[in-house]
Amino acid sequence: MLNLPSHTPVATPVAAPPVLTVVVDTEEEFDWSQPFSRGNTRTQSIAAQPLAHQRVFDKHGVVPTYVIDWPVATHPQAVQVLKALMEAGQCDIGTHLHPWVSPPHDEEVNTFNSYAGNLPPELEYQKLDQLTTAIATSFGKRPIVFKAGRYGVGPHTADTIARLGYLIDASVVPYTDMRGDGGPDFSGHGVQPYWFTAHGQTLLELPATAGYAGRLHQQGRWLYPALQTPWAKRLRLPGMASRAGLLERVKLTPEGYSAQELIHLTRCLYDQGCRFFGLTYHSPSLVPGNTPYVRSQEDLTKFLSVLDDYITFFLNEFGGQTLSAASYRQHALSQFV
Repeated sequence: MLNLPSHTPVATPVAAPPVLTVVVDTEEEFDWSQPFSRGNTRTQSIAAQPLAHQRVFDKHGVVPTYVIDWPVATHPQAVQVLKALMEAGQCDIGTHLHPWVSPPHDEEVNTFNSYAGNLPPELEYQKLDQLTTAIATSFGKRPIVFKAGRYGVGPHTADTIARLGYLIDASVVPYTDMRGDGGPDFSGHGVQPYWFTAHGQTLLELPATAGYAGRLHQQGRWLYPALQTPWAKRLRLPGMASRAGLLERVKLTPEGYSAQELIHLTRCLYDQGCRFFGLTYHSPSLVPGNTPYVRSQEDLTKFLSVLDDYITFFLNEFGGQTLSAASYRQHALSQFV
C-alpha cells in the first residue's frame, strides 16, 4: 500500500506532457429545472453513448470512465450498451451516486439530501454499498472510481469509499463553493491531483478541471470572488471582465463552452504548471432535449465538434496524452518506483 501523508500532490515534472482524462456522469434523464424525484429512472440516452466513440473518442484513443448510477446499473439495455464498450476496451466503468434514486429509500427527497454527503453516514454507506454491488454484478468487475452525484461529498464520504475498496475519487470541482445550495465547499481546492488518506488507505483525487482564463487569470483566486459580490454584479463587472478578455471562470466541459474557451483555459493552467486536465460531461447530453446544453440536433453537432476540436488541440498542438482515470493512477504510482 502507498504510504504518504494525506493531501500529497501527485509528483509531475513540469517538462512532462500534459494528461487528459474524461469522466462521464452516466445517469438517468430528468428535467433539471424540476424537483428531484424517485420516479425519474429513464435511461434511454445510454443507447446514444457509442456516438461519442464513433465521432470522437476512438480516433483519438480516448478511454472515458463512465461513472454510472443506480438506474443505469440496473437497467439491462443500458448495461448491455456500456458493457459492450467496456469489453472492447473502449471505456472503464465507475460509480456515480444519485441518492434520490438509490436504495435504501429512507430519506426525504429534497435539494439538501440530493448531496449524498449530507445524509447520515450509515445511510450514505448503505446506498453506495448497494450501488457498488449492483455495478459489480452487472459488469463482472468491482468499480474503483467514484464520483459523487452533484459533487456531493460530505465529512464521511472519503471513509465510505475507502471502506468499499475505491481507489480514485473524482468529486472535487476546484475553486467552487456550493454551500448556497447545501453542497460542499471546494473553494480551497486547486486543479492538481493529490493523494489523500481515508480509513487507513491512500486514495487518489482527480479533480474535474475548472479554473480562470483571461489576462488576469493568475489573480483569479481572489479577483473572481470579488466580482461575484452583489455590488459587483449590480455594476455588471463579471460580464465586463469576461467580454474584455480579462477574467472568466471556465469548466473543462463541452457543456456550455466553446472549444476556444476550453483551449484558452488549458493554456492558462498549463502556464501555471498544471499537467493534469479532467474533462467531464453528462451522458444525457448525447440526446437532444435532455439537458440545457443540447436542445437540438444542431446543438448535438456543436457539442461533439467542441469535444473533437478540443481533444485534437490537446493531442496535436499541445503535445498531450489521454489516459483513463485508472491508467492515470498507475501513471502517478510510477513516480514512486
